[in-house]
Amino acid sequence: MELLPMTFAAGFASGLNAYATVFVLGLLGRFLGTGSVPAGFERTDVLILMGVLALVEFVADKVPVVDSVWDLPSTVIRPVAGALIGALIAGAQGDLLTIALAAVGGVTALLTHISRAGVRLAVNSSPEPVSNLGASLAGDVSMLSVTTLAVLYPVPAAIVAAILLALLLWLAWTLISRIRRGLLWLRGRLTLSQADG
Repeated sequence: MELLPMTFAAGFASGLNAYATVFVLGLLGRFLGTGSVPAGFERTDVLILMGVLALVEFVADKVPVVDSVWDLPSTVIRPVAGALIGALIAGAQGDLLTIALAAVGGVTALLTHISRAGVRLAVNSSPEPVSNLGASLAGDVSMLSVTTLAVLYPVPAAIVAAILLALLLWLAWTLISRIRRGLLWLRGRLTLSQADG
């Protein structure tokens, strides 16, 4: 029953960067031939599209205001991607297993995304750029590591993902007052840019 830990780990990774998660899963499935990756992710057109979108998100994630704005549509995209990954891992048969794994992937991605977006909003509103870049790179490394582990060793991947998610949730809870200030900061930046435009 390695489908559940793989789905949980992939859901966590999807909550960090959905496009890169699908891209990495597709590459690993195509070149390692593990059989655990949905075949659709291995298609050349999917790999190209996901690679381009992952690159765009990689760059957007390094710019404080752009990152926080990018997180708004990602609140829908990342959980949907997590649910889709879970459903496809289950075989997308419409049975109880498909529904359960879709729910696990979607909820895990949503929790990861919300806590990640909150922490990043708190970090992005700080005046120095080093913490923003560091937080972004930590997310990239976490996504890549957990996704790779999910394909090769699903149970350890799920354990690592659970620890990282718990840490992220705790950090978001701890930084709640800074997150509120970050929301005001973002609103001010967006209002200022609209006034200039």
